[in-house]
Amino acid sequence: MSNPKLLLLAGDFVEDYEIMVPFQTLLTLGYEVHAVCPGKKAGEQVRTAIHDFEGDQTYSEKPGHNFTLNADFEAITLSDYAGLVIPGGRAPEYLRLNEQVLDVVRDFMTQNKPVAAICHGLQILSAAGVLKGRSCTAYPACGPEVTLAGGDFISKNVNEAYVDGNLVTAPAWPAHPAWIREFVKVLGAKIQL
Repeated sequence: MSNPKLLLLAGDFVEDYEIMVPFQTLLTLGYEVHAVCPGKKAGEQVRTAIHDFEGDQTYSEKPGHNFTLNADFEAITLSDYAGLVIPGGRAPEYLRLNEQVLDVVRDFMTQNKPVAAICHGLQILSAAGVLKGRSCTAYPACGPEVTLAGGDFISKNVNEAYVDGNLVTAPAWPAHPAWIREFVKVLGAKIQL
């Protein structure tokens, strides 16, 4: 497949780095990335939040940038896409309530297509019921959800990724280099210097 298309699920208050960095990096590598959000069209924006690790018992949250969507959720044809990217932040908290979003995830997992989820993005996978018998990592606060969904939660350092077949996961945005590198490998790409 030349210039494979990837689907990226977005929503209001998605984590800023977790949408911006993979979106731009994957475009740089030559992928066509369609960022979509239920109920919004291409050209509309989602608001983002910046989650930071500043020594508190959990992450802090600050306003991020607005992110412009480039495709319509309602118009996607799943067979057009080679892989799926699910960023974290607060968006997965409400996106997992949308049955169409869950159907998208189920389709990619059933088809064994590459899926990259980071941080709270695992909330969507848990709600979709696709983690039974799978191993993955996530933001530690999502670990109980992974376990309750039948998955094996793997604790990783904040800058590490974990691969289980077609599923590439990471705890948070400091893992971007490892997470994106592993996702691209699962997509079948080979990067040489």
